Amino acid sequence: MNVGILLVTHGQIGNALLQTAVEVLGVCPLSSCVLSAPAGCDPEKILAEAGAALNELDSGDGVLVLTDLYGSTPSNIACKLQMRAQVRVVTGLNLPMLIRVLNYPGLDLDSLRDKALSGGRDGVLSCNAEGKPHAG
Repeated sequence: MNVGILLVTHGQIGNALLQTAVEVLGVCPLSSCVLSAPAGCDPEKILAEAGAALNELDSGDGVLVLTDLYGSTPSNIACKLQMRAQVRVVTGLNLPMLIRVLNYPGLDLDSLRDKALSGGRDGVLSCNAEGKPHAG
């Protein structure tokens, strides 16, 4: 399996998250690309760039598209990419989500999407004064 990863985000969020994830893991085990959709961008231009990125990233197993904020321009662009059969989109991108995805490079597209969802959800915790996590 070789699912590609496309991050479509505001500003440099995607670049910063991918760079940090690679620093933490020491490697980027999946083909990845980051597209920025800055304020005032032409969404159709970014959509065309995203389509080209999908073509480069998809080796036959599909592409998981991660985006930062549901309902925003990057998210709207990402959602339009789902017209292709082998594309899944997850919004709410955060570092735990991305690291979880990159930790399971052998999974198929739907399983990798599920790992993204659980990583994003399970990575959000409240810490007490001693620094211990509290999930609720």
